[in-house]
Amino acid sequence: MNKSAVLHIPMSQYAFAQSEDCFVIRLRAGKGDLDCCTLFYGDRACVSSPVRFASVTMERRYQDELYDFYEATLEGCHRRICYYFHLEKGDEKIYYYADSFHRELPDFIMEDGFVIEGRSEYYQYPYILRSEVIKLPEWFTHAVVYNIFPDSFADGKRSLPEKGKEISGENGIMSYSRLGGTIRGITENLDYICDLGFNCLYLNPVFCAGEYHKYDIVDYFHIDPCMGTDEDFLELTQAVHDRGMHIIIDGVFNHCSWYFPQFEDVVQKGEESVYKDWFYDLTYPVIRPETEETKPGYACFAYERKMPKLNTANPEVQDYFAQVGSYWIEKFHVDGWRLDVANEVDKNFWHKFRDAVHTANPDAVLIGEVWENAEVWLKGDMFDSVMNYDFRKHCRDFFALQRTTADEFAWNMTDMFLRYPAQVSRGQLNLLDSHDVPRFYSLCGEDYDRFQAAFLYLCMAPGVPSVFYGDEKRIAGIREEEYRRAMPWAQSCGAEADFVRNVIEIRKKWIEPDGDYRIVQADQGSNLLVFERVGVHCARVLIHMGIDPVDVQEYIEGVKILLQKGLEGSTIGYNGYAVVMVY
Repeated sequence: MNKSAVLHIPMSQYAFAQSEDCFVIRLRAGKGDLDCCTLFYGDRACVSSPVRFASVTMERRYQDELYDFYEATLEGCHRRICYYFHLEKGDEKIYYYADSFHRELPDFIMEDGFVIEGRSEYYQYPYILRSEVIKLPEWFTHAVVYNIFPDSFADGKRSLPEKGKEISGENGIMSYSRLGGTIRGITENLDYICDLGFNCLYLNPVFCAGEYHKYDIVDYFHIDPCMGTDEDFLELTQAVHDRGMHIIIDGVFNHCSWYFPQFEDVVQKGEESVYKDWFYDLTYPVIRPETEETKPGYACFAYERKMPKLNTANPEVQDYFAQVGSYWIEKFHVDGWRLDVANEVDKNFWHKFRDAVHTANPDAVLIGEVWENAEVWLKGDMFDSVMNYDFRKHCRDFFALQRTTADEFAWNMTDMFLRYPAQVSRGQLNLLDSHDVPRFYSLCGEDYDRFQAAFLYLCMAPGVPSVFYGDEKRIAGIREEEYRRAMPWAQSCGAEADFVRNVIEIRKKWIEPDGDYRIVQADQGSNLLVFERVGVHCARVLIHMGIDPVDVQEYIEGVKILLQKGLEGSTIGYNGYAVVMVY
């Protein structure tokens, strides 16, 4: 037995509560190494001695390149759990608990009929506390998100001037736009978004700021004048909710504009400013450098001199932005926040922000911008979800660049899913595109069949799919000004829109957010991936990223016939590289 491959981590993604009476336990072992893995579990506080254990044979549920992952779900379980594993390979049989291997269970030392030693040596989950069960807002698990970069989208019904403007705000600070998109433009095109099947909007920043992208915020309590008015935004949120949709806005709290009033006070008053502790690494006098070549005397976001970094460990800063967080929920009824550069912000800031937001609306969602493994932020006390850039990375390498084969892609997605408790993984904001990366369509060499295959996977995989505006219209672009280009309203893309609409309909109708995700086939070195989403219905998805779409079409047509005969299924979605079966 390959003991070095065996791993279990208590109170982690290997042992977590899905509800107060449902507990999931996982164990890792070498790939193909074990013949059987049995879980023994009992009430760690039971009065009988020794503990009465029940047993369940664990299912070999997932695998990657090196490991098998066994899983058992305990329904109606004890609130206090102790447990251990029995591993078998051929004639070798051992117990695994307390992070070590044993030939026997521990001897019990008893006094007057009570155990005083022994049971604590097993793995423990002390108590399933209601407050510690991670639960995402129900509406968010059913969301299909349309991400809008406001300046690039619309200023009216199916229109965008593609012309910049300059407007002086009430504070005299100039606000700029590049293409002229407005809040009213979004409102007037909600019918278009709804018709495609999307039920949630995520807007990049809309607050008063200088640059067109609005990530250099001057005023956190008002809409940017280039985009419209506060009244326009209230009309938008009302119209969104009238359609049964939700809306998420972008919160930029790691940094601000160099014209933010509190920073302006520091520039004017130096060390006498009451806001001097609101910012990082100030040197006096605080001067706004006129050129990029001049190093600023303060910490910035990514060395961008126009965006001084906020000291989010400062309780005054935390209180200020907690007020911002609740203000937009209470007054404008937004349904959640996407949180910019979330991994650079003090964690106590997020605790206070979450408390304020959930006091205003317990059902609001918080999504952090964390590009890497976000386990630290997804314990239930900060964020509900993060932008899943690793999802995009794995899709890029398989669908677009063909750097990986189907088995490698399946392994990568499995490892990503197993990072977190299952309900957390099912709530990650999966994406192919955003305002920060080249368009996926361009990475596909503008092969829209490849893009569609990736889009199909996006909507069928565990998680919440997020689509960047215009992907349904074949927007391409590698550089920033390209992938943030104007929404091509005049461009007719009926077939592409139909595909998006059909796939989203399949997801809504047949895919359950908490349904199982099972790899059926991903042969070594092949381009064929077959997986299932299993719940009340079973949706089987076949994707074959071959070289020639014509050959792939013939291949998939043959597979369709076999599946329909063998499984009595029905084909409900298809493109040159992929097919969906539901039975």
